[in-house]
Parts: sequence; structure tokens; C-alpha cells
Amino acid sequence: MREISFDTETTGLNPRGGDRLVEIGGVELINHVPTGNSYHVYINPQRDMPEEAFRVHGLSAEFLSDKPLFEQVADEFLEFVGDATLVIHNAAFDMGFINFELEKVGRRIIPNTQVIDTLEIARRKHPTGPNSLDALCSRYGIDNSKRVKHGALLDAEILAEVYLEMIGGKQRALILDPDEEDSLGGSGDAGSEPGELGSFNARPRPVPLSALLRDDEFTAHKAFVDGMGDGALWKKYGG
Repeated sequence: MREISFDTETTGLNPRGGDRLVEIGGVELINHVPTGNSYHVYINPQRDMPEEAFRVHGLSAEFLSDKPLFEQVADEFLEFVGDATLVIHNAAFDMGFINFELEKVGRRIIPNTQVIDTLEIARRKHPTGPNSLDALCSRYGIDNSKRVKHGALLDAEILAEVYLEMIGGKQRALILDPDEEDSLGGSGDAGSEPGELGSFNARPRPVPLSALLRDDEFTAHKAFVDGMGDGALWKKYGG
């Protein structure tokens, strides 16, 4: 399962009123594990930067003047997204800008069915709020001290941590390689019935543990099991 924790920065609040995208950031997750693969681009909005927006993200019109236009990065952006699910905090805002820009340059828009809104998840889990990204970082003990100003890639990285906490906590992060999930028992053996020993694919120890039973204790245990008859589970599984 491929997901992208995603964020944007803009010149304002209304794409249909003349505001434009200025930054896109995305962080790839595979089976809820960050892969280290990311997407980041600054975009020339071809307009001035309102003071209120500049105070939020610190991106000036001068800084953005030599950056690519959205039309020049649209295809590589869509290629990075592919059919992944976008994980966004307050998705209506970011998708309003993204789809406006995509439509404007004649590219396919991204449907709502391809989006998870973490603000909606947070409101269900914490109905009394607050549920801003900063508030959720405080709630889940996530370090956001580098977030002096908003930045699309940094916010996407922080959102990925918040999202993983909201859907199950840091235990998922213990699986460093998504391909190892089965071997660690995360999803089990698809060919085994529930309750069978094959449903947990534990890896053997590199060096077997030494026996804790003395020879006479082992002999006494074997005699005890033999006396239980052929239906004993210990016999069935070779105990």
C-alpha cells in the first residue's frame, strides 16, 4: 500500500480568486513505513506575495521568480503521485489548489477517493480538539521545533508522523523494511488458517538457546506426555 503524506504552500486562500501554489511537498509511505523517498518543488506563482502569506511561509516573490511554473512540473508531480493515496491535513484546501492548477494546464485532476483527510480523523478521535497540526504534535509528543514557519516538505514529514500515530502508534515504525512485515508476523501467512502455527512466520535464532532442562527432567516430561495419549497437542506439534 503506497501513500504520500502531502502539503502545499500558497499565496492565499482562494485559487479561483487569483491565489496560486508556491510549494509542494510529499513524503512516501509504503505499508505505513516512510521509505525516504520524497517530492519537493517551489513554484513561480507569476504574481506578488501578500504580506499575510509571506508571514506564514517566508517565501517571497523575488525568491520564487526563477522557479518553474506549475505547468513545467505537473507531469513529474503526477508521476510521483501515481495511484497512491494522498494523506493531507485539511485536504479540501490543498486539493482545491492542486486540482485547480491541474485543470488549468489540462492535466487529470486527483479524485477525492484518492485522498485521506487527517483533520477528519483527528476530529473523530479528539472531538473536543484542538486539532491543528501543531496541537496534534503536542498531543502525540512529536518534535516540531523546526517548524518556525510553514514549509510544505517539513510539514509533510511531520504530518506523516502524526498520521502514523493516529492510525496505530509507533509500533509500525519498528518494521524498518516494509518487505519484512510478513516475516515479523505483521500480516501472517496468507496460506494458513487462523490459529495455526503457520500464521506467524517467526525467524529462527542465529544461535539456538541452550536447553534449560536436565536430562532426567526431559525424560520425566517425555514420559508424562506419552501418558496423555495420541491426541495430545504436544505430540501433534512435536513438543
